[in-house]
Amino acid sequence: MKTPEQVKADFLANGVTISQWARDHHFTPREVSLVLNGQIKGRHGKGHAIAVALGLKSSPNQQAA
Repeated sequence: MKTPEQVKADFLANGVTISQWARDHHFTPREVSLVLNGQIKGRHGKGHAIAVALGLKSSPNQQAA
């Protein structure tokens, strides 16, 4: 799993904007920004789906190691 800072660094290193990533994954840029900045905790619903897609949380289908 990654930290929000690592995700942002990966975006920067790969020339990907938050907006582009969000559109590519069918989320709004605002929702993704809120998750990355900790304003949405990603505990359930769309916030959780975004956190999983970003690699901030493990998928519910994956067992903890």
